[in-house]
Amino acid sequence: MRAEAAVMPAVGDETIRVELGARAYDVVVGADLLDGLGARLRSLGFAGRCGLVTSDRVGALYRKPVERSLALAGFAPIVVEVPDGEQHKTLATLERVYDALLRAGIERRTPLIALGGGVIGDLTGFAAATLLRGLPVVQVPTTLLAQVDAAIGGKTAVDHAVGKNLVGAFHQPRLVLADVAVLGTLPRRELLAGLAEVVKYGVIGDAALFERIAQDPTALLTLDPAALVPVVAACARQKAAVVAADEHEERGERAVLNFGHTIGHALEAATDYGRFLHGEAVAVGMVAAARVSYALDLCAAATAERIRALLERLGLPTTLPSDVSPAALGTAMRADKKSTGGRIRFVAVEDIGRTRFVPLTAQDIVDRL
Repeated sequence: MRAEAAVMPAVGDETIRVELGARAYDVVVGADLLDGLGARLRSLGFAGRCGLVTSDRVGALYRKPVERSLALAGFAPIVVEVPDGEQHKTLATLERVYDALLRAGIERRTPLIALGGGVIGDLTGFAAATLLRGLPVVQVPTTLLAQVDAAIGGKTAVDHAVGKNLVGAFHQPRLVLADVAVLGTLPRRELLAGLAEVVKYGVIGDAALFERIAQDPTALLTLDPAALVPVVAACARQKAAVVAADEHEERGERAVLNFGHTIGHALEAATDYGRFLHGEAVAVGMVAAARVSYALDLCAAATAERIRALLERLGLPTTLPSDVSPAALGTAMRADKKSTGGRIRFVAVEDIGRTRFVPLTAQDIVDRL
């Protein structure tokens, strides 16, 4: 008789439902969840073969326990490992994934599992969206940034020489399994970069979350599961609500998630995506966005300072580098895919937990930095 892991919620697990009608799914946040992945996949009605896409770095850490969980639940995983890093989120790498899965004989009901950070989640999600006109995908994010943001909401893409995430599709997962225990192997710099997105959620819609982080940042920095699970769940809950309200960015509500990203993305582009991690650039972008908000008389100076001070306490960069010119930032902002008719729907902060949209040109923003 085959041993099989039971789907038993551990103490402290939180489940958030992304309400999308027939395509609704759960985001499960907890510690030590990888052992139950196979059983959860079975509970969704899948059986037999599955694809497991991961990076060489993450695979060295978590491939074996995930394979073991899948085998115990009766799955035969097709494992595809790709090189680690944003520079490999390309059509060439996507083709490698296609080749491996197609040669292994995947079928329309074969689920793909994305085990890794945002790059793996985006790459695997896009493969699932396009292979055989659509395969189910399960996201198992292993970075904090992916757990609170990238793995939820169905955005999938690969990069193009012209810019990031320009070739992609919306393709919702069937499940997101966010195991905070895996964050213990995350490089310190990547952990801090993920915390920038956590702070973002506090600023845009959850003042209580912002205060919770500000009162005890050490608990997060030391990866205390009792602190991490509710914080990650709070971010996931907010992301789920935004996605449910504006899944395909057609109504505009989802754009609130871009707080700090307009300037952050421009900073990444102006430095050739080689100097800053995404979360680091967003941290700088949030401080700059708060400065622009103050210059527009939309928030108090104290609000902008609270955002800067918390990010600094978390060990994140908060200032634009002196060797990046305002002109370079403006050029990058004008090329942003979210710019329409020369104007950007800029997310300005009014107070902690409250934002508003302001139509601005790239020059309007640069003039107020």
